[in-house]
Amino acid sequence: MSDYPEHWQENADLLRLNTFGFSVEAEYLSVVHSASQLQQDIAVAQKRNLAWRVLGGGSNVVLCQNLPGLTLLIDIKGVEVRSENESDVTLSVGAGENWHSLVCFSLSQGWSGLENLALIPGTVGAAPVQNIGAYGVELKDVLLRVQYLDAVTGAFCTREAADCHFSYRHSIFKESIGKSWIIVSVELCLSKQADTQIKYKALRDYFDQKGIEQPTVQQVAEAVIAIRQSKLPDPAILGNAGSFFKNPWVTAEQFNLLRHDYPGLVGFIDGPGYKLAAAWLIDQLGFKGWREGAVGVHKDQALVLVHHGGGNGEQLLALAQRIQLAVKQHYGVVLEQEPVVL
Repeated sequence: MSDYPEHWQENADLLRLNTFGFSVEAEYLSVVHSASQLQQDIAVAQKRNLAWRVLGGGSNVVLCQNLPGLTLLIDIKGVEVRSENESDVTLSVGAGENWHSLVCFSLSQGWSGLENLALIPGTVGAAPVQNIGAYGVELKDVLLRVQYLDAVTGAFCTREAADCHFSYRHSIFKESIGKSWIIVSVELCLSKQADTQIKYKALRDYFDQKGIEQPTVQQVAEAVIAIRQSKLPDPAILGNAGSFFKNPWVTAEQFNLLRHDYPGLVGFIDGPGYKLAAAWLIDQLGFKGWREGAVGVHKDQALVLVHHGGGNGEQLLALAQRIQLAVKQHYGVVLEQEPVVL
């Protein structure tokens, strides 16, 4: 290690740095606390011809084997008010901030915009990559711009939200051009007024049952948290990465043909086609509660794959492929997984 920065850890165990709880080692691990440190780490890695990759909260990855080269754990903190007026506030937030903690902070200030995204695991820096979304709201709805390091040029850059190619669980940071960009901070625009979004069916049902017609921002967040906790296991207790598969999109013609054969098919209009509920497709094939050794499907939510302990990423991916094949053979629909495989 004499040729490498002192803060780099050698053969670092990532067991506690991924929410599935798979035990793999990083050849070198750097916990990055600043943009300048990130720039220096990348420069050293490139000089030494080391492969590198970024790890945020570890909530959207499947670790299958020991990771060669340099793993960067982004821990750049800071929440700063950049500007505000009577109606809005602009925040600059470090990529290493915990996402749910940011949501809670915004609620404590009386700002709206993030309440539907409460309890989503992971870091702020990972949010634009995935264009995280839940209960009718996506990150792109509040994002202004992203600051990142271009690892190819070594320069820091800013990209406006309109240029980030946002779509369902997708952004330019997933495309080939953006895979060498490392997010260091984001800017968000939040509202000082209670502009709550409760069109999503689960939220409407929740408030109808409680007899609440116009919930506060705090009540929306509490509803989202309650609904998520009722459906999703706590990674600290049962290893998981939340929803493992994306909801597949089909044409209107495909949807009508499927619904003819499966009257209970769950789907939602999405542009010229429909977004199918992947959980329904999987559940109907009997996978809910399925277990194969150390891995399985959650007993209450067919969209969540779980690690019971003592397993590995390859076992989990084998189960995921089994489910994908079954859905393809039965419905003719292709399921795409959300987590990234490292």
